[in-house]
Amino acid sequence: MGKKMKIDKLRGKLILKNPKIIDPLNETIFQNDVMLDNNKIVEIGSIKIDDDIKTIDCNGLVLTQGFCDLHVHFRDPGNGDKETLESGSRSALAGGFTRVCTMPNTVPTIDTPELINYTIEQAEKLPINIHPIGAITKGQAGSELSEMGLMFEAGAVAFSDDGLPIQNGLVMRKALEYSKMFGVPIINHAEDECLRADGLMNEGKVSTRLGLPGNPNIAESIMVFRDLKLAELTGAQLHVPHVSTADSVKHIYEMKNSFEKVTAEVTPHHLFFSDESLQYYNTDLKVAPPIRDDLSRKALIKAIKDGTIDCIATDHAPHTSHEKETTFDLASCGLIGLESCFGAVKKVLVDDEGLKLMDLLNTLTVYPRKIMGFDSDLIKVGKEAELVLFDEKEKWVFSETNILSKSKNSPFVNQGLSGKIKMTISKGYLATI
Repeated sequence: MGKKMKIDKLRGKLILKNPKIIDPLNETIFQNDVMLDNNKIVEIGSIKIDDDIKTIDCNGLVLTQGFCDLHVHFRDPGNGDKETLESGSRSALAGGFTRVCTMPNTVPTIDTPELINYTIEQAEKLPINIHPIGAITKGQAGSELSEMGLMFEAGAVAFSDDGLPIQNGLVMRKALEYSKMFGVPIINHAEDECLRADGLMNEGKVSTRLGLPGNPNIAESIMVFRDLKLAELTGAQLHVPHVSTADSVKHIYEMKNSFEKVTAEVTPHHLFFSDESLQYYNTDLKVAPPIRDDLSRKALIKAIKDGTIDCIATDHAPHTSHEKETTFDLASCGLIGLESCFGAVKKVLVDDEGLKLMDLLNTLTVYPRKIMGFDSDLIKVGKEAELVLFDEKEKWVFSETNILSKSKNSPFVNQGLSGKIKMTISKGYLATI
């Protein structure tokens, strides 16, 4: 399942010998052995090596919960040339992710219980946990609410129209009110389409210099503000995706002081790059919302540190080469990010900005699970093994050979990263990267 990754079915007992265990939920760090039996943790402690039990020397590696990504695009159904649930699962394993939530902008749109069922049934045979997000409106048209109740009963974990923001405030209010019945979040891509206009990148000095139409910060922040106020009015759960501007951070911070049902995510690429990185018209950095200036980048870093932004999500968005190898104005928006995620955010947040590794791991494990209501107490005897092992000290250069996605649209190629995933354990499989 990929040149650079081996996937084995776990059979019988396996001892993970002497890793440094970081339990982000309980904020504990300790050195110990972990024994698995098929797909369950059966012992944590000093375990005597037995010649009859397979043992992996994990000295020098960190063991923690498998990562959880609330925002991926696996393009299934309809665009299997870009990604499938199966190829997306390989990408996730390579990045240390054992659980992901898939966005509904597929062909057809995931806006019925039948299509929710399709995703769940296809995912059963795959080595990671995949949770479908249903569309807020029928066909993502932004006007008529979808069958949210039936989709929830079928297994939808949230609702979003993803890259098509809900422009109509009344529709957004009704979606929030309706979602309260199910206790799941509404996720709205926050952009005012009129203010965004034909903007191709962040509006500022760099866009002027490059001669590209700009997308102003206010196109996002004004929509974030509207959605926050509607969430407060309705008492519903709102999750703000891929926050990119300092003003959005300010609005979220202020709302969190009075209303607790608001959460937010940031992507690795908005933390790692600034609009200066677009000076050579790299279409892999054409994303929505756009890569902003360094002032916004630093505001996002501060927001992770102070808890205004809860979690990191990749917004993994595969595209074929012909969709990206064109002029900047014609190129599709989006980049892949699962395989590079940990190395990118560890470099920026821990190495460069002094965030504690424990706090970083919380943004990748516990916090996203809590937002979706998933079990977040996983370093425990009796639990199904959702684990990742990584070398926290390894410095490496990301290359195309590290990509297991069907698509290759990554701006992280040739970038120096810090912290390397070595093993991912999920659903009774061991992936060695």
